[in-house]
Amino acid sequence: MTTQTNYVADTILDARPRPDSIKNKFFTGSKITGYFLLGIWIVFFVSIIWFLYDSYDADYMARYSPKYLYGFLTTIELVALSVVFGGLLSLPVAFGRMSKVKLFNRIAFGYIYFFRGTPLLAQLFLLYYGFGQFRHFWQDMHLWWLFRDSWSIALLSFTLNTAAYQAEILRGAIMNVPKGQIEGAQSLGLPKFVTFFKIVLPQALIVALRPYGNEFILMIKGSAVVSIISVYDLMGETRRAFSQTYDFQAYIYAAIFYLLCVEIIRRLWDVIETRLTRHLQRDNS
Repeated sequence: MTTQTNYVADTILDARPRPDSIKNKFFTGSKITGYFLLGIWIVFFVSIIWFLYDSYDADYMARYSPKYLYGFLTTIELVALSVVFGGLLSLPVAFGRMSKVKLFNRIAFGYIYFFRGTPLLAQLFLLYYGFGQFRHFWQDMHLWWLFRDSWSIALLSFTLNTAAYQAEILRGAIMNVPKGQIEGAQSLGLPKFVTFFKIVLPQALIVALRPYGNEFILMIKGSAVVSIISVYDLMGETRRAFSQTYDFQAYIYAAIFYLLCVEIIRRLWDVIETRLTRHLQRDNS
């Protein structure tokens, strides 16, 4: 049996191409495919740049660039507030998810399951068209300010949605902290509150830093749905500009704004991650 297993392993290894045998070859099937796809992308982006240069309209830019900027700032404000509020809400949800009390665990699981399992657009419509119909009830509960306008509903919807994702990110990061850290704190007689906020949570946040950045970027791209309920974010201003000019380059400019925003956040997150994890970096000198 062992001889047969070794024979099969040797056969598989022999069948695989050796890196030394192909590293000097310029033309291989995978490389040709990669060059072809890269060429398509280069042609695509060059065509877009040439189109924007050829169809540049100074009057269009003077009229709509301030609106694009306003929509861009609205998008950043909406996403930033929802991520912060969602982060605060994710703490009790994550605690409930890790709780040994079945009631708290099931409530937290149901919340996460619903908001992660349904589309953000459906959640937005549910709050905008559904909960907004119970005006008298929310007024009696003094909560009508959450549903009285499109901005409030968009902020509430985004907060509830990102809280579910952040709760799972935080729960996974906390579970990734070595138990020896907690046992060491217990041996020193530290209270559970101090152990969590001074030892466990800082290490968990470092682990969750990259997923938090991805969630921030996904929220920025997903924020385009709020234009459907008349929130004039970047996509809302883009739709308005297109409805007045019927010039599809409006969406190209919107895409450029989104790309710049995502790239800036990605670079900024790399700097933050490098700064916070500098003690984990190996000195190769």
